[in-house]
Amino acid sequence: MSPVKINPIKNILDRHSVLILDGALATELEAYGCDLDDPLWSARVLLEQPELITRVHYAYFKAGADCAITASYQATVEGFAQRGIQEKEAIELIKKTVELARQARDDFWQEEAGVNRPKPIVAASVGPYGAYLADGSEYVGNYGVSDKELLEFHLPRVSALVEAGADVLAFETLPFFQEAKVLASLLEKFADTYAWLSFTLKDGESISDGTPLRECAKIFNAHPQIAAAGVNCAPIDEAANAMRVLRRYTDKPLIMYPNSGETYDADTNSWHGQEDCVRFDRQSEIWYEAGARLVGGCCRTTPDHIKAIADKWRSHRFI
Repeated sequence: MSPVKINPIKNILDRHSVLILDGALATELEAYGCDLDDPLWSARVLLEQPELITRVHYAYFKAGADCAITASYQATVEGFAQRGIQEKEAIELIKKTVELARQARDDFWQEEAGVNRPKPIVAASVGPYGAYLADGSEYVGNYGVSDKELLEFHLPRVSALVEAGADVLAFETLPFFQEAKVLASLLEKFADTYAWLSFTLKDGESISDGTPLRECAKIFNAHPQIAAAGVNCAPIDEAANAMRVLRRYTDKPLIMYPNSGETYDADTNSWHGQEDCVRFDRQSEIWYEAGARLVGGCCRTTPDHIKAIADKWRSHRFI
């Protein structure tokens, strides 16, 4: 049976040219003085300074984002267990990521309702199994685990995020074809829930584990609960090339939120290089021409990047 809940992504794209995503959460948290050199990454802040997460979400809404991606990317029952946190408390912390984003959205909308923009939505981040490993595996894939292990890993978090009231799930930074298939099948357990699938890349035509993008398109093209699909946490040029490939194999809305242009070294846990020399407002035109309809930023991007996109597109968004 097809889901009956309104597709929040379609609802916005039916009335606007693009849906603007937020940018990096971790980058802003570090700017506020948070130490994220931790296996829990941004989820560590849930334990120590959750109010800063709300502050970052609010800043992105203020910059023009139509969607906040929650701090649950690396928030898992298994990850919290390594800190001695029991499952019940871990589930409540995972739910809290949605609550913090919704609080920021509602506070913002109370002040800004009536402006020429849609009411923002909250996307609950579901990072890959490789993010839990905290060894850069989300850029490689092929973890050597079974479908059953992946299902058991993802199910508690997905259940918690849905129960917390996320508008949509963000299955993001996926390097592994097998994992994408498991997540798509898991989504069917939640009939009224929509999600997007977003992959990391080996190059402009294949995801990190080497699977061609055209094969990945087969997962989601006929799936009624996959609301969008595309690429994140990838170099800008490769991500734009991926859009051109994907649009040949699917009519789903395409999503693209690349890194700033710098390159991550998983061996040293550090970033190298420089931001792309072309501003994100101009970049977003290139992404749109390539097929992207949900656009934003991933690692090393800031509210300034999102504001540049919003300033570019806001006047073009009403039909």
